[in-house]
Amino acid sequence: MDSSESQIPQFIIAGQLRRDFIILPNGDTRIDVPGGNAVYAAAGLAVWEPNPPPGIVARVGNDYPREWLEKFAQRGIDVRGVHVLAQPVDLRAFISFLEIPPLLTEDPVSSFAKIGEPFPKGLIGYQYKSNTTDSRSRLNLTSLRQSDLIPDYLKASAAHVCPLDYLTHTLLPAVLRQAGFDLITLDPSSGYMNSSFWDDLPSLITGLTAFLPSEEEIRTLFHGRSSDLWEMAEAIAAYGCQIVVIKRGERGQLVFDAASRKRWEIPSYPVQSVDPTGAGDAYCGGFLAGYRKTSDPLLAALVGNISASLALQGHGPFYAMEALPGLAHARLEALRQLAREV
Repeated sequence: MDSSESQIPQFIIAGQLRRDFIILPNGDTRIDVPGGNAVYAAAGLAVWEPNPPPGIVARVGNDYPREWLEKFAQRGIDVRGVHVLAQPVDLRAFISFLEIPPLLTEDPVSSFAKIGEPFPKGLIGYQYKSNTTDSRSRLNLTSLRQSDLIPDYLKASAAHVCPLDYLTHTLLPAVLRQAGFDLITLDPSSGYMNSSFWDDLPSLITGLTAFLPSEEEIRTLFHGRSSDLWEMAEAIAAYGCQIVVIKRGERGQLVFDAASRKRWEIPSYPVQSVDPTGAGDAYCGGFLAGYRKTSDPLLAALVGNISASLALQGHGPFYAMEALPGLAHARLEALRQLAREV
């Protein structure tokens, strides 16, 4: 038995696993490689808190490579919470970083033609699931259910919920609070961060420790209501959320702490980006680890920032975990000097 299977995790990450097909900013490709927000967030957390291994909760089809799950366990991720369904599930995801912002397209053929690469056989028949509005009443195959939370995982006390569908996001935090979790962070999905879900958001946000949307998501939600990011953060926090972090990609993060009413602006740690895949998820994992250790919103945000910086510099979810000993803490000290209270 792998060591990750004999320990009860302190942290769990609920999200998705994917099969990634990526065109990188320099035109190189990564074809059918392990991905998904759950494993990137878990790796971002494990940079700081590797033991016991964080547990991931996700659903995959019976066609998902079992050797990938074995690899995750070998790398220090507890995969007992991955529910393998009895049928195949299309978990392919294609993204091109040649464009700014990155292009998610229903037709990746033209993207591969642009770089002069043959179209991958693994993408034949691929259809991008466009960012349509989430359903308030219908679960999909990869929606997480209460039954996906195995008993050992319910003994943890801190959880991050990655972007998932609206119904999963309304269900899981309540289940976790009932199980005694006192630290729950959530990264929303663009599927419901829009005006049609405006009246539904309060019930989802109430009781969260931290809400971590992207700037694009929160601007879409508040379209026609406000254009001031700090005003948006305060409005979200007023629903009963302790901390709001607005992730701004290369421009860093804005952090609002409801209790102290303090605001911080944090620049991204400067690195040469090799592969942007999963950097935002790695940030969220780092934030969770930092906040559990310090209960300090600013320090947690800095820790997340460093996890993202490590993820950006290489390929795949585990690159951040392979950083030289001491590098993450050295970066943290350097970035601490650059954070600004506003």
